[in-house]
Amino acid sequence: MPIPVYIGDEISAAGYRLAGAAVRVPARGKETEALREARADAALVLVSAAVAVHIDPGALQAAGAALAPLVVVVPDPQGEVALPDLASRLRAQLGLEA
Repeated sequence: MPIPVYIGDEISAAGYRLAGAAVRVPARGKETEALREARADAALVLVSAAVAVHIDPGALQAAGAALAPLVVVVPDPQGEVALPDLASRLRAQLGLEA
């Protein structure tokens, strides 16, 4: 069974590695490539919010919409990058907010 892959900073990656995940700490500019490689190897890909902001938006959207592997953006441990407000986004898409 494939193990989960975490893409993020070195400190968080150490914790995910201890929990049994494979980890990738991409260099600046290599975030989209790291996501593509992780999707080829894993059934679950966890992406730090701090890394997600540097991934090509089209690639991240396609990864999130794909049925497999599951791609989840997880909170940035330092809190520097906020997760998107999905509830607000959905309300706007449904026409419930202007």
